[in-house]
Amino acid sequence: MAVVEEIRNNISKSRDGSLFFNNSFPLYDDEYVRQVLSDLCGQGIIVRIAFGIYLKPMKSKFGIVYPPLDDIITAVAKRDNAQILPTGNTAINRLGLSTQIPMNPEYITNGSAREIKIGKQTIHLKRSVPKNFSYKGNLLPVLVQALKAIGKDNMTDSHIETIRTLLKEHPEDKTWQKDVLIAPAWIRKVLTKIKNEITNDKMDR
Repeated sequence: MAVVEEIRNNISKSRDGSLFFNNSFPLYDDEYVRQVLSDLCGQGIIVRIAFGIYLKPMKSKFGIVYPPLDDIITAVAKRDNAQILPTGNTAINRLGLSTQIPMNPEYITNGSAREIKIGKQTIHLKRSVPKNFSYKGNLLPVLVQALKAIGKDNMTDSHIETIRTLLKEHPEDKTWQKDVLIAPAWIRKVLTKIKNEITNDKMDR
């Protein structure tokens, strides 16, 4: 009972919206923790939002408020000691290259491939090659995934202007030279051209 009370107290002291997993309490056996968490679900203290993922609910007059999907998938990656990157339409939307919000977000990972169902949505995690996770900056790896999804022949002036704004706001000068060499050739060419134009604009002022 002491273990159950300790887990219960830790959850009670956590902020509303906190996520918990079977390995959130590493001092105890995962299977035992799973049973405790399941019992706490039955008591209404937490809710299970997906297999092996539990939430201390934040409630409103409309019902339970779920964390953003990005927060959930980041927590899953941390649990699994894995890296993730948005890909496809998820990356495109994340960077403002499209206003269309994907119904079923897509990510690549160096961990296990899986699908996580959250309510009516399904998060897709696809296993990918280590090269996609070798970037040192934060913007460029997501930008590469977005441009792969858009495709070389579908680039528009609007895309270019959005990328220009992103690179101005997040220049990542310390990591740029090495990171851009990892990108596919056509993406490297596009980004280098935009980056050089930004640099030349600064020099002309």
